Amino acid sequence: MAEPLVDVREVSRRFGSFTAVHDVSLTVAPGEVVGLLGANGAGKTTLIRMLLGLLPPSSGTLHLFGAPPSRASRRRLGYVPQGLGLYDDLTVRENLAFVADAFGTPAAVPDDLAEVADALVGSIGLGRQRRLSFAAALAHEPALLVLDEPTSGVDPLARARLWDTVRDRAEAGVGVLVTTHYLQEAEQCDRLVLMSRGRAVAAGSEDDIVGATTAVAVRAERWQDAFTALDAAGVVVTLAGRDVRAVDADLGRVERVLAAAGVAARAQHVRATLEETMTALDRAAG
Repeated sequence: MAEPLVDVREVSRRFGSFTAVHDVSLTVAPGEVVGLLGANGAGKTTLIRMLLGLLPPSSGTLHLFGAPPSRASRRRLGYVPQGLGLYDDLTVRENLAFVADAFGTPAAVPDDLAEVADALVGSIGLGRQRRLSFAAALAHEPALLVLDEPTSGVDPLARARLWDTVRDRAEAGVGVLVTTHYLQEAEQCDRLVLMSRGRAVAAGSEDDIVGATTAVAVRAERWQDAFTALDAAGVVVTLAGRDVRAVDADLGRVERVLAAAGVAARAQHVRATLEETMTALDRAAG
């Protein structure tokens, strides 16, 4: 088995008395896409900043390409930050030239950005800005891609095209670590790591993580009444179309709450979604 490109072992990062990342371990192998999931404040971006060498870990070990993060390892890494990392007052061509000069590689404008090559980045749409950020990250042929919310704010078609780029790079042997709020994108990942309140609370495939976690699906003529009654009783509820879903809940309790509220409904256990499982794990971590 190839040596992992990323090898994080029981890493923590503290800011005074606050622990942002607590004993997190993960690996990324060549050609593997690993999804790092979690709510805002879960510790994902702090972990990425440690990988980039911008923050030292308070404890644990963190290796890129077999050694601690350094200027040399940064040359083998491509990074797409959540804020894109582009210069709005430079053109598309000038942004790419700047990155090419930094890495000592030829500057080239991708075909799909050619018509806006001489436009200021601040004047082009977000979808093209994200495509430009990807092009800049890939210009020096990195062995590892670190992507922090790379498709945030773009339309579904643009997201799909960006994920085509991610999969193409992975098939060429590039390792990818990606954070995302779009749980549909979790299906594009080979493995997932779920973080909650600074801890890694689950890891594996989507099936591994969901496992035996269940939800209670409630079908009621007046779904609003069912939702209100369960929410008032402290049951964590979500909506899936017109179905009310009680996350990691006891079927008998759900039925009793609905009956006490006079809500006519049919309830049954169903397999939880990934989002519902994350909710249950977050509650358990708290």
